[in-house]
Parts: sequence; C-alpha cells; structure tokens
Amino acid sequence: MATEHNSVALVDGDVVRQFARAALLAALLGAAAPVSIPIPLSAAPPITLQVLFVFLAGLVLGPVWGPISLLLYLAAGAIGLPVFSGMSAGLGVLVGNTAGYLWSYPLAAGLIGLVIHRDTELRDPAAVSLPVVIVALVAGTILIYGMGTGYMAWLLEIGAWEAITLGALPFIPGELLKIAAAIAIVKSGRIGPVRS
Repeated sequence: MATEHNSVALVDGDVVRQFARAALLAALLGAAAPVSIPIPLSAAPPITLQVLFVFLAGLVLGPVWGPISLLLYLAAGAIGLPVFSGMSAGLGVLVGNTAGYLWSYPLAAGLIGLVIHRDTELRDPAAVSLPVVIVALVAGTILIYGMGTGYMAWLLEIGAWEAITLGALPFIPGELLKIAAAIAIVKSGRIGPVRS
C-alpha cells in the first residue's frame, strides 16, 4: 500500500496577525457588553460603548479585517456567548429591536476602513488627515443609525421620525464623544496596521 506525501502550505504570517487582531477586537467589543445603560420605558437601544469598537475596527483593521472582526462578534453572540448589550445573546437578539444596529456594524467598519485606507492595503490611521477621519466616522455613524432606526421603524411599525427620535437623537452626544475618543486613540500612534 503506497502512502501519499503532500506538503501543507502554511498560512501567511500577516493573515494570522490580522485574524488575531480581528478576534481581539471582537473580544473587546464583547467585553464592553456589560457597560450598557438602558433607556427606561423605551424600545430604544441601550447606551453602550460598542460603536467605539466599530470605529476602531474600521480605523485600525481596515475594510476587510474590520468587517471580519464584527462578523466574529455577531457569530459569537449568535451561538450564545453573552456579548450583546446587557450581556444578552442568541439569534433572537439578531432579529429583535436592536438588530438593525448590530447588522450595520460590519458594514460601518468596512465603510470607515475604505475611507481611511482607500484600499485593502492598510496605512497608519494616525497619518490620515483629521478631516478624512472625521468624515469616515460620521459616515459610519450615519450608516449605523440609518440601518438601526430603519429596521426599528419597520419592526415596530412606527414612523420614521418616531424611530429617529427613539433610536438616534438621544445618542448624538454620546456618539460625538465616541468619535472624539476614536480619533484620540488612533492619533496617539499607539495602534496601527500590522507591519510585515
């Protein structure tokens, strides 16, 4: 009986490092789940730090690995790990009131990554001009709240203005703080793209 000997191609070191960073960011996003402030007597999503990590995914990991990181986060929550706001988990969360926000996260990270990096080749976000970073983060925020409030309006059968009043307007001051925090983190130069 002949034995076949084939060589195994190893995964590129850059891919391993990027996957590790994506998994780490997904874990940090999940670790932020307990920091959740519900809005009493409201169908609106709770106040969380999660969008800050969406910003960082796009800024640091770029248009490919940023969305992968957020998809890892959604998959972890879908299989039952308590990574969603308020330590919740399960497929029900991914179709509930806040599902539009959650599903927007990979798209927002991808959009931010495209604006910042302009390609799949990563560049140091600290070297990107401040106006470009602000535009990227504001565009990501609009995408998140557009999908979140749109889905909430559809699910709860409410008007667009009511959905915006419930699911976007109360969060604007917090989002401005998260944008400022994301800018401060990347402009500090302490985190950046993986170098070969």
